[in-house]
Amino acid sequence: MDKNKLASEPLFFELNRVFRIYLGGLQYAELRGEKAEDTLFPEEWIASKVKAINPKYFGPRDGVSVIKGTDIFFDDFLEEQKDLLLGNRKYDCLVKYLDSAIRLPVQVHPTKDFSKKHFNSEYGKTEAWLVIATRPNAKIYFGFNDNIGKEKFSALEEESLENRDVMRTILNGVDAHVGDMYLIPGGLIHAIGEGCTIVEVQEPTDFTIQPENWCGDYKISEEEKYIGLDKSTALDCFDYNLVGKKALNLAKIAPKVAIDSKTYVKEELITYKDTTCFAENRHILKGGSFVMDYAPSVYICLEGDAEIVGDNYNKKIGKGDYFFLPYAAEGKFKVQGTAVLIECLPSKQD
Repeated sequence: MDKNKLASEPLFFELNRVFRIYLGGLQYAELRGEKAEDTLFPEEWIASKVKAINPKYFGPRDGVSVIKGTDIFFDDFLEEQKDLLLGNRKYDCLVKYLDSAIRLPVQVHPTKDFSKKHFNSEYGKTEAWLVIATRPNAKIYFGFNDNIGKEKFSALEEESLENRDVMRTILNGVDAHVGDMYLIPGGLIHAIGEGCTIVEVQEPTDFTIQPENWCGDYKISEEEKYIGLDKSTALDCFDYNLVGKKALNLAKIAPKVAIDSKTYVKEELITYKDTTCFAENRHILKGGSFVMDYAPSVYICLEGDAEIVGDNYNKKIGKGDYFFLPYAAEGKFKVQGTAVLIECLPSKQD
């Protein structure tokens, strides 16, 4: 195997389904042409160097991607081939497919400051959601629907042991529609409702505080709720000022058209003005092409058929395929055909 060549071309991976405590995955399976069923592996972690935090043990590299056709873990390859894969840049985002058959637990992710103080990490878990499919009556939730303090919130967590849906009633709920784009910063309370298929890009951690006692019929343990923190400290992660329209206005993002031609449209979904944590673009090909001009980056083919073309390189891609573009490949490959691709970029570089 020529590892230098491997690290200089678009990099593909084995499937990387990750265990979660909620049921889902059917619509993602349909998107990839797999057996359509809901399981406890409802997420696909894409070009991942991040280890999952799970209540069940699936090995020390659970969540980390493996390069297609090899036994090489992506985090190892990033260290071994750093110059070709990254240059002098960071690859500090995690991309996922996520499909929910039930409502996920009410939760929050830490800000960078909270993570640095309590998890010794330079990354929090700001994330962005692009809704790509829905089931009937799909909803998403973010922000408190009324003023609530830490003390009352703590009491509701206790009440949720018997009243399993009480936590949902304190959140803003909105109908989920294909094409919706939301930015969920650290500190914003949220929950993905049942029936949502989402492309998620986030900071590269798995820090989730979820102070609810049940996820469907699954009893959430104290460790899973507070990930090693005491309850009082964990509840300090929530921003209790993000209420009503303030939370809605913070989260909803309107895509911006950057290029508009008959054969190719580029939309900016998340920009570095929205957050410095990552960026996200949508490329719509209608018989046209575009050059992949920034790396490291991740691409997902949402629909259609296309091909990646470079010097002595040609590879067809279709619905559900994804790949990592190394730094060494920047500007050397184009995508052409009729398809829709999502491009996910790491944090704003210094």
